[in-house]
Amino acid sequence: MNIVIIEDERLTAQRLQSLIEKFDDRINTLITLRSVADSIAWFKKNVLDASTRQISVDLIFMDIHLTDGDAFQIIVELNLQLPIIFTTAFDEYMIKAFKVNSVDYLLKPVNFEDLSNAINKYKNVSKSYSAAAQQDPVNIHALVKQLVGEGIEFKDRFMVTVGTKIRTVKTETISYFYLDEKVVLLVTNDSTTLPIDYSLDKLMQILNPKDFFRVSRQFIVSLNAVQIVHNISAGKLRLDLIPKCKHEVFVSGDRVSDFKQWLGKD
Repeated sequence: MNIVIIEDERLTAQRLQSLIEKFDDRINTLITLRSVADSIAWFKKNVLDASTRQISVDLIFMDIHLTDGDAFQIIVELNLQLPIIFTTAFDEYMIKAFKVNSVDYLLKPVNFEDLSNAINKYKNVSKSYSAAAQQDPVNIHALVKQLVGEGIEFKDRFMVTVGTKIRTVKTETISYFYLDEKVVLLVTNDSTTLPIDYSLDKLMQILNPKDFFRVSRQFIVSLNAVQIVHNISAGKLRLDLIPKCKHEVFVSGDRVSDFKQWLGKD
């Protein structure tokens, strides 16, 4: 079986692939794609173009939020009819909607039992999937339009417990988040620093990717917080943030290209 993983977090993708190999080491991961643009380009060249097609894809593991947009754009742009197992941290109403045409889901962080059940489900229905897709080829696209039409609501405020008090922090006032000794902290425009009960992985599922970018394993920065970008060396960037951070902030090498694209967005 040939699979493709679409996931923008390198460690998450590696962990997912490790779990897949644990389930069955004969499953072949053709490629891990990290963005909407890369996914569309790869599928057009390697799967959809009859003149260059040399491989077949049986199943896709698809993260919903990618650095340059949501994965639904891939489905719509490519008229994609392949079985998909979504990886998501979304609410239950969206998860229920994914149970269409054999589409399954995995809640992050993915565990081995859920992964096994999802792959076994795919195997059980794979023979009928193609026929079902041909009979109702717009089914998945109707789902996508419904979901996009409803709109994905990103987090617009955080409730932070400080001692015996609960404080509301509007997302638009947050400059960056960072991990410090296993504690995730948010820093506001006025330099207020507060601990929150979210992992950075979880934050990237609920923050608007147009406004926030995960530059490294340790930092998520807002667009408004980026004051100066320093070219340290080929493929390495250092950021000056507002307000100033007590740690040096670097953009991971494998995220530099996507970071530059994100900075250039309107």
